[in-house]
Amino acid sequence: MRDVAKLANVSQSTVSRVLSGASDLIPIGEETRARVLEAVNQLGYQPNLHAGILRGQKTQLISVMIADISNAFYHSIVRAIQDVARSRQYDVMIANTDHMLDGELHFCRSIVRRPVDGVIMIPFHLTDEDLDDLIKRTGTAVAVMGQHIHHPLVDTVFGNDDISTYEAVAWLIRERRHRRIGYIGVTEAFAAGARRRQAYERALADAGLAAPPGYLQMGDWSSESGERAMHALLALDEPPTAVFVCNDLMALGAMEAAGSLGLRVPQHVAVVGFDDIPPASWVRPRLTTVAQPAKEMGAMMAQLLFERIQGEYDGPGRRVEIPCRFIVRESA
Repeated sequence: MRDVAKLANVSQSTVSRVLSGASDLIPIGEETRARVLEAVNQLGYQPNLHAGILRGQKTQLISVMIADISNAFYHSIVRAIQDVARSRQYDVMIANTDHMLDGELHFCRSIVRRPVDGVIMIPFHLTDEDLDDLIKRTGTAVAVMGQHIHHPLVDTVFGNDDISTYEAVAWLIRERRHRRIGYIGVTEAFAAGARRRQAYERALADAGLAAPPGYLQMGDWSSESGERAMHALLALDEPPTAVFVCNDLMALGAMEAAGSLGLRVPQHVAVVGFDDIPPASWVRPRLTTVAQPAKEMGAMMAQLLFERIQGEYDGPGRRVEIPCRFIVRESA
């Protein structure tokens, strides 16, 4: 704030009033306000409200970062977190990143600016270094969902998605006798996408099979991308007889694509998803899928976080694996 005041040629109190909006008693001219904001932008200054919190004082607030608020997979997670938070007399703020790195970094910057007692994240792009910077700047307790996070002070909850993907593809080969199995996933920019693709390829290789050109199609977690990817698979000269899809939203889009071409699931093409969101059991045929226990994962992240917030645990980061479950329904 001192640097901003010097660059804008104003007092620190003027900077404080501009940034806090507290200029009712002593009005600030528009030209002065503009100079302060320009200095803020030029210096990349972010007001740190943590400095205003007395040591030991709690905000009674945690913040939760999810990737896609429209995806039903996250609804059970958030509900479980809120239930645990309410039992501890805490409020919850929720942020949506749309699976984007910029969204995840913006969330971290917001935590630097606005103090909370703890953070729960489902990061797709953030690294251990990013979390280390956040913890050093805020001292905030952090719990995450994701195998790829290994920070020594962060509690991590994750499902065994690589093992579950392998078993689902192996089941298609062993129990349903499929030999032409396609894959709809996401790019390796997502750690989960890389794990699931590798598991798919291992299952094929262990059965003496390989994915022909065009059998691996990439989406972006959305149903629309699943629909586009399925159209590409079904347009091949020798299309797959079964498709493993990296999440349920894309799987539902894939089923829609098959139906639009007059094909029946699973008679013409079988579909297996991942997550077991509520719509998976509402569609017809109902979706065969790998169930991630979203409610349990959300509750576990909240429990680990509040143990740190309330001084019940202050040791190294804990890693909790929660097994996934394969659910056979009518789509495969």
